[in-house]
Amino acid sequence: MSSDEKLNQEKALSDVYVPPKVWQWEAKNGGEFANTNRPIAGATHEKVLPVGEHALQLHSLGTPNGQKVTIMLEELLDLGISEAEYDAYLIKIGEGDQFGSGFVEINPNSKIPALMDHSTTPPTRVFESGSILQYLAEKFDALVPTERVAKTECRNWLFWQMGSAPYLGGGFGHFYAYAPTKQQYPIDRFAMEVKRELDVLDKHLADNTYFAGDEYSIADIAIWPWYGNLVLGNLYDAAEFLDVASYKNVVRWAKALEQRPAVKRGRIVNRSWGDVFLAERHSASDFDGLVD
Repeated sequence: MSSDEKLNQEKALSDVYVPPKVWQWEAKNGGEFANTNRPIAGATHEKVLPVGEHALQLHSLGTPNGQKVTIMLEELLDLGISEAEYDAYLIKIGEGDQFGSGFVEINPNSKIPALMDHSTTPPTRVFESGSILQYLAEKFDALVPTERVAKTECRNWLFWQMGSAPYLGGGFGHFYAYAPTKQQYPIDRFAMEVKRELDVLDKHLADNTYFAGDEYSIADIAIWPWYGNLVLGNLYDAAEFLDVASYKNVVRWAKALEQRPAVKRGRIVNRSWGDVFLAERHSASDFDGLVD
């Protein structure tokens, strides 16, 4: 072993974290994301959420999980379902908006997206992106196959996404793009898992146009903001690192969905960054001049 190799090994060993007997939370534990999470639930401050003119009130942020719901709503509107009109308000998670009392009343887990449906009595709260997709699909009888086998396949992939994306987001994305230091072990661990997931998707799409077969559905809407954005180079700047071009069927599917008008609109809602964004959405005219 060379002197440089020995030095690197000694440094690595000196950086090994030894967990205490009882973990204690400190604000610094979260680094630059300290305002987005904490180890307890509940509101930290009083804040009444605004209510717009439409029955559906969305409080969210244009992350992949937020994009699922705005794309879904825009797809419903493109199907001519006017009752799917909605108001979308920005939740700034970096500033702790998700811990306001009004938001916690909708989602006690303090995570975006959160939806209130004021067309029911009393109003219905819906949280967790997968639950919101299913709720809207059932409410408007759209974007889920009616045939039993295809419907089951749609739900298979919806729940696959809900279980798999944390490896891509909180796992790979955090350690590759956001952690204060680059560490090989967690990056290797989660890169391996994400590539396995991409291979799962690629093999399925080799014989299917969409995830439920020949019919576009909430399964595609759930998967695209995470894995579609990833292979299109819009997530974590990790396309080359993960060799996403090798997953040709996923790339083909992602590019096709990228061209859908509802996807073009939905992906920019509740965003305040990027070249094109729409922090709040209250009517179709809000997109004028922003998307084709």
